[in-house]
Amino acid sequence: MVRLLFVCLGNICRSPTAEGVMRALVEEEGMSDSVVLDSAGTGEWHVGSPPDTRARAAARKRGLELAGTARTVRRSDFDDFDLLLAMDRSNLADLRALARGEDDLAKVRLLREFDPESVRTGDLEVPDPYYGAPGGFDEVLDIVQAACAGLLERIRATQSAPAHQRTSR
Repeated sequence: MVRLLFVCLGNICRSPTAEGVMRALVEEEGMSDSVVLDSAGTGEWHVGSPPDTRARAAARKRGLELAGTARTVRRSDFDDFDLLLAMDRSNLADLRALARGEDDLAKVRLLREFDPESVRTGDLEVPDPYYGAPGGFDEVLDIVQAACAGLLERIRATQSAPAHQRTSR
């Protein structure tokens, strides 16, 4: 079982988009029973709100459904999840500040670290589309799709590796 938490600022745009994209990929691969997904935000502004209507509309155009209600990251998430995947460096810093020690810190990664092209170019942040142009939500979907595909590939490789070779990194 692999447990993934996607994290952005308000948990209404990027992180629910990443969760929705990853959910579709996991279902497509028949891995729903072995991958647990959730999303959260580092800020409290939108707690209890559904995903942004613009994010849902962009996702719906691609046959994806974004669900859930916004919540904030909790320290217990470090116990409940194997990876906490930040959308940008600010989210990464917030997660690191919540970490209780080295074990927690080892679980915190930028989502785009799993996209080889993003790693090659050094562009590891998912831009926040909240105040931007409408096309920003489509851009986020493209970025997240590539990163989640790389993440799923890593999960498959890890699950097929002998137990002594499995790590969260």
